[in-house]
Amino acid sequence: MSNQEPDLRREKFIRMTTTPVHRLVLRLSVPTIASMLVTALYNLADTFFVSSIGGYAGTCAIAAVSVSLSVMSLIQALGFFVGQGAANFISRALGRQEVEKASEMAATGLFLAILMGCLVTLFGELFTEPIARFLGADEEFVGPTADYLRWIFAAAPLMTGSFCLNNQLRFQGNAAYGMVGVVSGAVLNVGLDPLLIHSLGMGAEGAALATAVSQGIGFCVLLGGTFRGDNLRIYPRKIRVSRENLGLIVQGGLPSLLRQGCGSVSVMVLNRVAGDVGAADPAIGRAALIAAFGLVSKIVMMMNNAVIGLGQGYQPVCGFNYGAGQYSRVRKAFWFLVKAVALWCALMMVLGELLAPQVVSLFPDAEPKVRELAAVILRFQCAVFFVNCWVVPSNMTQQTMGWMLPASVLAMARQGLFLMPLVLILPRFFGLTGLELAQPVSDLCTFCLAIPLQARVLKHLTQPDRVLA
Repeated sequence: MSNQEPDLRREKFIRMTTTPVHRLVLRLSVPTIASMLVTALYNLADTFFVSSIGGYAGTCAIAAVSVSLSVMSLIQALGFFVGQGAANFISRALGRQEVEKASEMAATGLFLAILMGCLVTLFGELFTEPIARFLGADEEFVGPTADYLRWIFAAAPLMTGSFCLNNQLRFQGNAAYGMVGVVSGAVLNVGLDPLLIHSLGMGAEGAALATAVSQGIGFCVLLGGTFRGDNLRIYPRKIRVSRENLGLIVQGGLPSLLRQGCGSVSVMVLNRVAGDVGAADPAIGRAALIAAFGLVSKIVMMMNNAVIGLGQGYQPVCGFNYGAGQYSRVRKAFWFLVKAVALWCALMMVLGELLAPQVVSLFPDAEPKVRELAAVILRFQCAVFFVNCWVVPSNMTQQTMGWMLPASVLAMARQGLFLMPLVLILPRFFGLTGLELAQPVSDLCTFCLAIPLQARVLKHLTQPDRVLA
């Protein structure tokens, strides 16, 4: 440890516990919003470039990428499970000025994240084609789906490691280092997509290879960032796979695992049901409806990533101040986040309703029937986008404070407890319209659940502040 590190960390502690919370949240949100938007852009880039293949082949390529999204979500869920589990503890430990415990957790978290990624690689490479069929790919596009998945499975350890490091850096209040890693990988991905998809004729497989290479570069940049500034250094000798550390990771990371794990399963269920609904109507077709839902998921993900980015700027403020016993600052930061997110959600809701066809036309090479379906689906989902201004801040607060039970319940609600049953039930009665209604109805139910869960947390935060040491 350099002589400057304790002084730098003391300065950070003072800054995190005394700077006006609105300024602190906004400053920390800038790199996280940039990271999330860039991530959404390069996810869109994959879909954009495979859609530019054109015609039926392009539709099958979009369907392959859409079906594979559930695997990407699962890998991200594992990385976030360990990364946020470790990082939530790290932020509270730094708030209590327990630097050595935080450092051990950082090393342990990265080790476990990479280990989980290796297990995904082993299982995925052994059963790639059966997994592709299980996810909803049929004979029309099972080949491109399997080709895409092989590269994603190969890159799984780097991906889980990157998600873990990015979370740990931003929970230390140093999201700028995470942004550099994410942006460098994203720029490389966007550059490689047209080269591999078109110039080398690799199609959907080229999109996956571009993702794998960019994730590897991003991981190296993120790991290098841990050795700069006042970041916690990660050394193998500090790995402590103990029952206590595993318990802390589960406590802080289980909501993320449930949220994204349910998201992964719900994408799989949605694709299978959408395939059946599309196949039942010759004017639509299985691949076209799956592709339409895939396009909309990428667009909504980009809209929602700004919300997540704001929340991620808030989380280290919440963690540091909750660990330091500054409960009034946590309350102020929470209400500021709710107001800021409400403005963004209202804007996106209005623009989505008014400009859905124009937004979908960003994919001009997609088949007309795919764009027509996607515009209707997008309007349905934008109609209730505003509820995110309460749901997302509430869930992030509960998870960062270590309130595992309410955080886990709320994390499962949108994509698991409500969406999956609705996807299975509504189309039986209302056909395609029922499938389009499933997500907005799920969002409204989640909002109603979040109100009483967060009310208990806010009541807890009314206790007196502790005197800072």
